[in-house]
Amino acid sequence: MSPPMADDRSPLVALLPHRAPFLFIDDVDECEPAISVRARYRVTGEEPFLAGHFPGNPVFPGVLQLEALAQAGAIAVLADARYADKLPLFGGVEEARFRRLVKPGDVLTLAVDIERLSARGGWGRGVATVDGAECCRARLLFALA
Repeated sequence: MSPPMADDRSPLVALLPHRAPFLFIDDVDECEPAISVRARYRVTGEEPFLAGHFPGNPVFPGVLQLEALAQAGAIAVLADARYADKLPLFGGVEEARFRRLVKPGDVLTLAVDIERLSARGGWGRGVATVDGAECCRARLLFALA
């Protein structure tokens, strides 16, 4: 399955400035603007970086799990009209933990709750799961440009 084209994406996914091959959200299940979001990304196995991470044993990188959580959080922020014209940028990560491997065929479920939000940025807490099993969790700092 190839990544969705820009016009195939849901309106909430289309809020993101990201495009393939650096778009890690396929669909949004729930979004309460500036509060929380629940989204999904299916690891197809066709992602080019999987060929080298690792040859013969592809694993979706933990750092990209964090990026997927950040992109999900960005949807919650950008869905609020007050921030629609902003560019959310990753500012930092705290308390990151990786608990399980994510492999091709897995659907990564991304849940982010916004803790604090201002005109300049904020914090969110994210958890990524596959089939209900936690893969990654972190507290994410973002700036709004």
